Amino acid sequence: MKNSASRFLSLREPARSMTGDISAIVEEVRSAGFSFAPAAQIRALLTPAALAEWPSFAASWDDLGVDTYMADGGRYRRRRFAAFAVSAEGVVRKAHQPHYQSRDYNPLNGGIERWFGPVTEAVAAHPVTLGLLDVGRRAFDALTPTPDRPQAWHVELHQFRIEALAGQIGQPTPEGLHRDGVDWVLVVLVDRKNVESGVTSIYDLDHRHLGDFTLVDPLDSVFLQDNRVFHGVTAIRALEPDLVARRDVAVITFRAEPLRLPSPD
Repeated sequence: MKNSASRFLSLREPARSMTGDISAIVEEVRSAGFSFAPAAQIRALLTPAALAEWPSFAASWDDLGVDTYMADGGRYRRRRFAAFAVSAEGVVRKAHQPHYQSRDYNPLNGGIERWFGPVTEAVAAHPVTLGLLDVGRRAFDALTPTPDRPQAWHVELHQFRIEALAGQIGQPTPEGLHRDGVDWVLVVLVDRKNVESGVTSIYDLDHRHLGDFTLVDPLDSVFLQDNRVFHGVTAIRALEPDLVARRDVAVITFRAEPLRLPSPD
């Protein structure tokens, strides 16, 4: 699977019948650098056909492998990963490749190529996946000046599950308050079971506090302008200590150009 060549694997068309108005989200990001969008606002941006398929999309989070790259030794995070080229013309899945962040952006786990299990073909082609990719594209196209807008965005999709057990917390952002080193970020809650806390906090580049909110309902989302704000999420704990707590999110990042990996020494 470790093939980072820039070949395309498959072409998928985004949903075309979206009627929801995304302008309120766009204006809030333009003004504040972020926008918390409750689930009802996101549902209005997805097609009825996509929403009808939500159960199978959410169920795919039960099939994630443990993240073995955690420098803190934690075993509380599960994930899958995929990369796409996303434009108004459609969605093209790229060859499976590593996820890379410099230590400037991720001092805990950055500085190395991290190879995660690939998002399955069924999830990559899923109506909800395609709908969310197109929601992000619509918002971020509108927020990007025309001369800076790429022909196709380099988009990375991360399926994350954070788990907590009795006496063991789960860290959604173990690197702490951070930026991701991309242009734009869309975080979508998929599920939240038996969870206490998990509060998202936003700060500006001078570390002034801008706001807090909690993703509670499936499809609660946040849009971020990564070069303007830091974000972090507090640790989760199990409300009922005898049961596993889990927080499932899709993190979708947009870059104008793919990151060039550093050359081996």
